[in-house]
Amino acid sequence: MREFFMPALVDLGASIIIQNAQREYLFVTNLPEIWAREDFQSPSDEVVFGADVAARLATLKADMTATGQKAQLEVMVGAEQFFEFRVQTVEFAQGGLHLVTTIVDRSEERHRERLLRALLREVSHRSKNLLAIIQSIALQTARYSGSLDLFLHKFRGRLYSLSQSQDLITDSSWRGAYFFELVQQQTEKYLPENGDLVKVSGDNLLLSPNASLHLGLALHELIVNAVSHGSLLRSKMPIEVSCVRKHVDGHDTVEMVWHEPLQGALKPVDDAEQLQSHFGSTVLERVVPASVNGKAQYAISRDRIAYHLAFPLDVAE
Repeated sequence: MREFFMPALVDLGASIIIQNAQREYLFVTNLPEIWAREDFQSPSDEVVFGADVAARLATLKADMTATGQKAQLEVMVGAEQFFEFRVQTVEFAQGGLHLVTTIVDRSEERHRERLLRALLREVSHRSKNLLAIIQSIALQTARYSGSLDLFLHKFRGRLYSLSQSQDLITDSSWRGAYFFELVQQQTEKYLPENGDLVKVSGDNLLLSPNASLHLGLALHELIVNAVSHGSLLRSKMPIEVSCVRKHVDGHDTVEMVWHEPLQGALKPVDDAEQLQSHFGSTVLERVVPASVNGKAQYAISRDRIAYHLAFPLDVAE
């Protein structure tokens, strides 16, 4: 059976050691490369595996004196290799009690487990951040909404914006979202048949997840304002959106500019602050720049709306 037994062991990556009741090696085959040698004169656990592993195996085997007993331990070699030792007692028809040790390489399995734990921690961290963002949006929306209906309308729109940005982040394996795709996704819902009314230019940078969520929120506010209060659909004058990577004062930054021309869309008002609030300036001037450690300028005049956001590049990478 040896001709069939050995290929199966090699294919499974398993090693077999058989010892008699006196712990003498009777058979050993297919040892992991780290322990494999061809010059074993009198093999023993200490000779094969070293003093530390041998001591642990001796402690494990000391209590194994009856047929059918089983025990196991895991041995880490270096920082990346893990081996599982499974020991069981077997009563041979001739020769009495023997110990059969099976060694299985668990390195890849342990690597996947560590990776999964790291991913779960990352998901937990990002989920908490997302919940914090939603809480902030709810508070800001409630503060500037005069009625429950208005609150629900604005809050649902902002949640939709977050979900759209999150889809892009998830599709990129949590790396973030590219600027051009972010603009397209945040605007196409409100311009299903007029996508050409938003012109995007500059650098198609990969924004970090945090920057993607908040920049997507700013874009949502701007496009909703443009459709609801501007002259976009009436004048067909396109909005120009750009994203540029710049080096300012010794540091790399990302600068996003929204330029929306107006044509008779706004009525003269005396209270400029009221107008700014009406256009969602709290999100644009406070929430978004604070969340990306940047600065924002939001200007409304009779003929244009301009929004400028600048933030450090390390937030976007």
